[in-house]
Amino acid sequence: MEDRNLSRKTVLRAALAAGVAVPAAFVAAPALARTLPDGATPEPTPMCDDGDDPTPPQMEGPYFKPNSPRRNSMVSDGAGTRLTVSGYVFGLACQPIANVLLDFWQADNAGAYDNVTYRFRGHQFTDANGAFHLTTIVPGLYPGRTRHIHVKAQAPGRPILTTQLYFPGEPRNNTDSLFDPRLLMNVRNAGGGREATFDFVLNVQQTPTTGPTTRPTTTTSNPPGGGTWAVGTAYSAGARVTYGGSGYVCLQAHTAQPGWEPPNVPALWRVG
Repeated sequence: MEDRNLSRKTVLRAALAAGVAVPAAFVAAPALARTLPDGATPEPTPMCDDGDDPTPPQMEGPYFKPNSPRRNSMVSDGAGTRLTVSGYVFGLACQPIANVLLDFWQADNAGAYDNVTYRFRGHQFTDANGAFHLTTIVPGLYPGRTRHIHVKAQAPGRPILTTQLYFPGEPRNNTDSLFDPRLLMNVRNAGGGREATFDFVLNVQQTPTTGPTTRPTTTTSNPPGGGTWAVGTAYSAGARVTYGGSGYVCLQAHTAQPGWEPPNVPALWRVG
């Protein structure tokens, strides 16, 4: 059952389902895969809201190697189940950060790290919308660890965040002392492979967006079906708009962008 709390990842999934590439700084329940004794529930993945806590750091481990090649695909480095990892990087006010360096490294399908060359190692930079996309394989297991991917994230001129990303539903999540449920990716099976999403929140101060603001008066901002919703307007939770003859209530503060029309992103808007 879905929680009524809002997380970035659900909006990202909703936007992708609608064919829209959009920051996922908003709505719904994070996936929690770890089962703890006595019915305890792990702390959920941090949500992005004003004053959000940064993504938790984790140890680098012994296998980091600097000077990885710049690339967003490592899938040709070896056999294994294809995996895509995508998401966004935000600051403390939920605003996306461009040009963030993301350096990934992981074990191969057999659970081994290549310390001689750069197999399953690579870095990239977030685009203007703070987005990243990595194509790789599902890393193998090795003694003492659950399945995971290492990453370093650094906004321009800011300190480096070193952390690890985890897979839900892994039996070793319960026995790996480093495992942190706040670092769980959302993962699903797709076309013989797997697709994962995760959004980073860096310790970068930002000025929160306030709203709603006056919407643009240009005709290009008017929705095709008529109504008050408009691109470029900053909406606060509880704001009401009309679009295509229906009324909508805003579920999470955001600034409207093309493709975020209320019917397309039910994680941001509900009919009402």
